[in-house]
Amino acid sequence: MGCRDTCQFYPSNRYEDGVLEDPAGQGVESVRPIRDAIRIKVGKLITELLVD
Repeated sequence: MGCRDTCQFYPSNRYEDGVLEDPAGQGVESVRPIRDAIRIKVGKLITELLVD
């Protein structure tokens, strides 16, 4: 997840990056674990932002 070197970098911002498999062309059973991984990452980020 993320755009790595193609995104502008702003030193004062917090950046989160992660590696996820590309779901393009995959069946539902292959995409569900990717969806679940995204849900977990977003949930952790929300929790961290609410605590800060």
